[in-house]
Amino acid sequence: MYLVIVESPTKARTIGRFLGNDYQIIASMGHVVDLSKKKLGVDVDNDFSPDYQVIEDKKKTIKELKEKASRANTIILATDPDREGEAIASHVVELLKDTTGVTGKKARGGFRFQRIVFHEITKEAIQEALQHPRDIDMCLVSAQTARRVLDRLVGYKLSPLLWQKVRRGLSAGRVQSVAVRLIVEREREREKFLQKPYWTIHVWLKSERQDATVEFELVEIDGEKIEEKETITLYDGDYTFSKTTIDIQKKADAILKDLEKGGFTVSDILQKKTKRSPYPAFTTSTLAQEASRRFGFSAKRTMRAAQKLYEEGHITYHRTDSVAMSKSAIFAMRAFIKKEFDKKYVSAYARVYKTKQKLAQEAHEAIRPTNISNQQLATLRLRSGQASNQLGGDAIRLYELIWKRAVATQMADAILESTTVLVDAGGPVPAGPATRSSHGAPASLAEAANADALRVRPTLVSPAQTTYRFKASGSVVVFDGFLKLYPQALSEQRLPVYAKAELLTLTKKEAMFHQTAPPPRYNEASLIATLEEKGIGRPSTYAPIISTIQDRQYTEKDESGRFVPTPVGNAVNDFLVKNFSDIDDIPFTAQMEDELDAIAGGKSEWVPMIKTFYDPFAQKLEQVKTVGRVTIETEKTDEICKKCGSPMVIRTGKFGKFLSCSTFPTCDFSKSFIQKTQYKCPKDGGMVIVKRTKKGRQFYGCSNYPTCDFAAWNLKNFTKPLQEEPKEIAPQPD
Repeated sequence: MYLVIVESPTKARTIGRFLGNDYQIIASMGHVVDLSKKKLGVDVDNDFSPDYQVIEDKKKTIKELKEKASRANTIILATDPDREGEAIASHVVELLKDTTGVTGKKARGGFRFQRIVFHEITKEAIQEALQHPRDIDMCLVSAQTARRVLDRLVGYKLSPLLWQKVRRGLSAGRVQSVAVRLIVEREREREKFLQKPYWTIHVWLKSERQDATVEFELVEIDGEKIEEKETITLYDGDYTFSKTTIDIQKKADAILKDLEKGGFTVSDILQKKTKRSPYPAFTTSTLAQEASRRFGFSAKRTMRAAQKLYEEGHITYHRTDSVAMSKSAIFAMRAFIKKEFDKKYVSAYARVYKTKQKLAQEAHEAIRPTNISNQQLATLRLRSGQASNQLGGDAIRLYELIWKRAVATQMADAILESTTVLVDAGGPVPAGPATRSSHGAPASLAEAANADALRVRPTLVSPAQTTYRFKASGSVVVFDGFLKLYPQALSEQRLPVYAKAELLTLTKKEAMFHQTAPPPRYNEASLIATLEEKGIGRPSTYAPIISTIQDRQYTEKDESGRFVPTPVGNAVNDFLVKNFSDIDDIPFTAQMEDELDAIAGGKSEWVPMIKTFYDPFAQKLEQVKTVGRVTIETEKTDEICKKCGSPMVIRTGKFGKFLSCSTFPTCDFSKSFIQKTQYKCPKDGGMVIVKRTKKGRQFYGCSNYPTCDFAAWNLKNFTKPLQEEPKEIAPQPD
């Protein structure tokens, strides 16, 4: 008899459909051993040897594993094809290696254990894996051990220090700290950003030959493109102004006045055809980003749905940074496209995408469907409507996204035709000296801007010699290609047919006011993209990073779902940046990821890598113990403490923000803080306020609770309330 060990019951059921009665499948329910929760669990004096203990709630599972292993001839380890899966397989072998099989003989050198690897749970993939078993890859196990030990050393050594120096209950994480730093630094960039006003000039022009009015935007003044900068030196320092950027109201008004003279002539018509190629199939990172943009899914929600799709055999392994696909999948896609659409929609050659990211030893595919036929897609849609508890709406939507993106890779390019029409207004005047009014008014817009900078208030004289160039662009899809299956946001606009030197009539003109915008806050999609770009984390860590920085109350989300650092997050970040620059340094953290990849690839050993990190880290820990305590920033309020009469402040605790006496701990009075939003409850019209669940997760509810029980996870969509009102926990002071 064969005993097959996997991680989850769902995966076990799926594999069971492809194997006969000789195979018994059992789930380990994830890791069976881990470092102790009650102590460091790493022997720093003995080559950082990890002290793995049986996980308390896995004792029953392990007992069952041992019983079934004792009745099996061969034990097949079919855990996931990555470092975590390899480590689980290794730990299972350690637990079961002394069990006696039906032959009555104990395992000799792991003879009874076989490791199989597959990247999709299909009959063909399982059979192929069974025919080519291998030994456990100890390089991958070492890489997982190194990461686990490294993160434990950082967490267990830094967390008590944060308790002493910042606030009790805090914890530190090696990779999560870098994510918090990105968010903190982005917020400070925004705080320092000085908004500057500017105007854009728009005209609406009509052709006499056809009844069509088109909006054109000013792009050049006297042959110089908008936004060319010049610096002049004044008595109070350097002053940077834009010769053509319209950054003052007077300049905008002068242009509008000058345009009243008319004379708009088509100066050039530019047409060209461009190709747009499909994106590669999804990686973990790009899937999380696209699901966030399209559906508003959190990274955790995306990975949960993807996990279900993988375990039920619908997609390939979902933790990957590869964009490659198997030849068989590519040929199946091309055949499907030809059959379902037309041969003209099949790309001229089989597209093969290459991964730009540095990869570890694991040779994964991109995330793609395991069955290309549209029959599976229709079946999934039916299951979504008739038995949503089996797969779930999230999984259905994610599957369709994965299916379309992957199949589109083998479709023909889309062909777009773009047209740009340039229109000139104004023009040269007879040669002669520039004139000024008796009040010293400038004779050109450039002089007008200069005069304004010099704090002169001249009477403007319209500069007849100024030439303005306007532009309108349009594009149309000539051949939709892959867009037929995987549409993208296109601003398709067909311009009228113009003739060169044609005169156009002005119907409307407008100066539109704008302000320069600060860099945007990170949302989940942009944060994951940045982490990936900088080499921080790996496919299996993106979702946990996002969850951890919120669970620890280091960040929260604004009403648009973007990250804002909390006062605690700011304090912890500043403490780590000042005292542990290596831990919080982006290049250093990226280098550590590269070293873990090298260990996974068999190019280096894990113990020397940990030692190189730990020795200076331990010295720094001793030095920092002597520094003073950090005072956490608080937000002032107009409320007065009912107990002592002192001002109340807003603090951040385990369960979010709360009101506390400013003299704490002298006075321990505190009460709940009601954080209002700009929305009204759709059920009874009350205020929508920010609340938190028992586990600290933020949600939105009605201020009239418990009279009104409305609640929602996301402000963007109030039509999907929570299935159950989360229980509120009274916040406590530090």
